[in-house]
Amino acid sequence: MSETVLIALISLFGTLGGTFGGILTSGKLTNYRIEQLEKRVEKHNNLVERTYELEEKIQLHEEKIKVINHRINDLEQGSLAG
Repeated sequence: MSETVLIALISLFGTLGGTFGGILTSGKLTNYRIEQLEKRVEKHNNLVERTYELEEKIQLHEEKIKVINHRINDLEQGSLAG
């Protein structure tokens, strides 16, 4: 085997090794970034769910306050009439 062919084969293997190494590293980085984005999306979804629950509770409390105010008004009017 001549020197030129040997150098070409060594270069080929070096190029292939570098290429596959770069692909593996890039794949790992992509997977890591996807995992981080999934965590952020999960946090966001939890926040949306909690906000929805809080809105429901606020509506319930506002309705209770309206009922209480109505009762107070009825009591005040009852004491004024009596």
